[in-house]
Amino acid sequence: MTLSSAVEAFAAAAAVTYRLVGTAAARIQGVDLPTADVDVLLADRAGVDAFAATLADFACHTPPTWMPAAQQYYARFDVCGTPVELSTVERPTETDTVECAGQGPWRHYVLVDLAGHAVPAVRPELRLASELVRDRPDRYEPLIDHMLRHGADVQLTLRAARERGVDPALQEYVADRLSD
Repeated sequence: MTLSSAVEAFAAAAAVTYRLVGTAAARIQGVDLPTADVDVLLADRAGVDAFAATLADFACHTPPTWMPAAQQYYARFDVCGTPVELSTVERPTETDTVECAGQGPWRHYVLVDLAGHAVPAVRPELRLASELVRDRPDRYEPLIDHMLRHGADVQLTLRAARERGVDPALQEYVADRLSD
């Protein structure tokens, strides 16, 4: 399994601060979503370099590099046939409700056990906001269903939707669904 292979490699860089983000973060928490890649957010460029070093035995498609247009330091590897993308996101944000920028991923996460490793994954509430912004019901419906079954911080969810500029009608829909 790709995620297990990556986590095993990351264990060698145990002191590096990271968060699993994107659909892989939701998937590891039990959300039924297709996962095409594994996205790892790192606190700083040194973390990207350290994780890239742990993946040195895998094919490297993009070595660690600064991408000014995206305002991120980024690397991409192929781990067991699946892209594993490592990055920082260095554009400022005033809110803590963005999945991959600002304080959001560092404040709102859970530790998930994977093969004996505690993997820090961004909370589904922030992932949901990302999918609502993109208006992807095939992604946000499974997240809402999961949150209904397993609990959610409804206030964080609604604040994230509001602060991220989600359409008010969609915000109301989510509020109604989560109050069921």
